[in-house]
Amino acid sequence: MKVVLGVVAVIGVAIGGVFYLTAGMVDTADGFFTAVRQDDMTKARTYLAEGFKARTDEQALKAFLDQSALTRFKATSWSNRQMSGGRGELEGTITTDTGGTLPIKLTFVKEGDTWKIFELGKPAAGLQTANAAPNAPPEQAAAVNFSASSPPVQEQGGALALVKQSMHDFTVSAEKKSMEHFRDSVSKLWREQVTSVQLDEAFKPLTESGADWTVLDGFDPILSSDGTIDKDGVLLLTGYYPTKPSQVYFEQRLIREGDAWKLIGFKVEAK
Repeated sequence: MKVVLGVVAVIGVAIGGVFYLTAGMVDTADGFFTAVRQDDMTKARTYLAEGFKARTDEQALKAFLDQSALTRFKATSWSNRQMSGGRGELEGTITTDTGGTLPIKLTFVKEGDTWKIFELGKPAAGLQTANAAPNAPPEQAAAVNFSASSPPVQEQGGALALVKQSMHDFTVSAEKKSMEHFRDSVSKLWREQVTSVQLDEAFKPLTESGADWTVLDGFDPILSSDGTIDKDGVLLLTGYYPTKPSQVYFEQRLIREGDAWKLIGFKVEAK
């Protein structure tokens, strides 16, 4: 019985911790939907992340909320709360003033000490003929849709350019035997989880190998696919550089921050 009670106590503490850590996201969501119910789009936009606001003006925001019936908000219920570093997620339902319920998912980022809404998603009702998930940038894309609720955003050359830029940032740091430049180029989420010193140690076998990584700037990478995006919005790009006698293989994982894809994971090896 003591063991069982101990397990229950630990679970209780864990649940309480999740609710405490995600309380700021709930406050932001409640503030946002309260402003929406009052038809105050100016105030509602203050709860949005800078990247969201840059892509969405008051008119576009109101149009999306009207179309999604979210302006009839009455109450929220969050069945799933997640947080990792400077990102978080709430998933649940909204009850409308007519008694209906709408599934909703909000993604958050930390700006300063405040949680801001980075993405707002609502599954479309009725028959569906296409997936509304964000698209990975094709190899030579000119534009790509970030989400069903966001207008197109411009890409700088597509997936190939993303790989080449990330690899260039890596080779600059490898040449200097310091990952400071590389760290500055990755996502805010990754920077919050790792220091330059930790990256120096992680990539030490490569930077101390004596290889001239800068030669990769003269090659175009060959992608194994156009890239895939998982359920968490992480873009995976894999492939190799056709160098000789060894080929350089890479794996890059990226997330959206504002209007750009930024690294959250990076792997490179020669074989």
